[in-house]
Amino acid sequence: MNLDRTNLSRYARPGRLTSAGSSAPLLDALPSDPAGIARTIQGLLIHEHIAEAYEVTLTDDERQTVHLRPADAILARIADTPGGQPLTVPRPPDQRVAGNCRHYSLLLVTALRARGVPARARCGFGDYFIDGRYEDHWVAEYWSPEQLRWIMVDAQLDERQRELFGIDFDTTDVPRDRFLVAGEAWARCRAGEADPDTFGLSVVNEGGWWWIASNLMRDAAALHGVELLPWDAWGAMPAPFEKIDDERAAFFDELARLTREPDEHADELRLLYADDRLNVPAMVRNEVRDRDEPV
Repeated sequence: MNLDRTNLSRYARPGRLTSAGSSAPLLDALPSDPAGIARTIQGLLIHEHIAEAYEVTLTDDERQTVHLRPADAILARIADTPGGQPLTVPRPPDQRVAGNCRHYSLLLVTALRARGVPARARCGFGDYFIDGRYEDHWVAEYWSPEQLRWIMVDAQLDERQRELFGIDFDTTDVPRDRFLVAGEAWARCRAGEADPDTFGLSVVNEGGWWWIASNLMRDAAALHGVELLPWDAWGAMPAPFEKIDDERAAFFDELARLTREPDEHADELRLLYADDRLNVPAMVRNEVRDRDEPV
C-alpha cells in the first residue's frame, strides 16, 4: 500500500469529535489492545434498537443520548452513571448509555487515538444483520504496522449480539466483503452488481440510492475527522427518497472512487473537502429532531 506517513499520522491524533477532553483521564484504565477496548465499550453503551435483547426498555429521555456527537460528552454521560466506577467495570444493561453503532465506533477511535494509534470511523453497510440486506452501519478501523493494513473492528457486537445475529466471523477483523464502506456500496450498485434498494435501514423500512449517497457523505466526512450522527444532513446530501440527478450522481461517483481507497487518494480528497457540496458547515441538519444543530 502506498501510504503517506503524514496522512497516517493525522489519524493518530484526536479530532474535533474524537477528543476525550476533560474525560481523557478516564481512558487511562482501558486495555491497550483494540479488542479489549471494544469489549470495554460494550459494557458501557446499549444500542437503542437492540435494548430489548438485554431486557431493557429505554425511556424517551434515555434515548436522547443518541444525539450526542462529541466523545467527551458521551464519556461524561457514562461517568455520570450511578456508582462512579471506572470505565473498565461493565455497567448493568439498564445503566448503560443509549447509543448506536456510530457511538461504539467513535469511542473506539477516541481511545485508540488517545494512545497514538492511527484509527478512523467508517460509515457504510453490513450484510450480517438481516439476510439479503445491507444494513446501515458504522465500524472502526485501525492501522496495524505489523500487517501493514487497516484492520476493521465492529465494536458494537458483543456476545449477545453475535448470538442474536448469528455472527460467524472475527468481529475484531471484519472481512471487507461483510462490511462495505459506502463508496464500495455505491460503486457496486452503479456497476449493476448490487440492488440499491437492499441498502438502508430495515427498522424504518427505508433504503435506496439516496441512503447510499448519504452514507457516502458521512464516510467522507469521517475520513476528514468529522464523525457526524447517522441522521445529520448537509451539502449535496439528498433528501429522503429524493431522486439523484446526473450532476450529483457524477459527484458521488467521484466521491466513491476516492473513499474506496482513501489513502491512495488523500490529496484529491483534501481538495474535494473544500467543495461546499461536501465541506461540513458549522451547523448541520439533525433530521430526527428536525432542526439545525452545531457540530
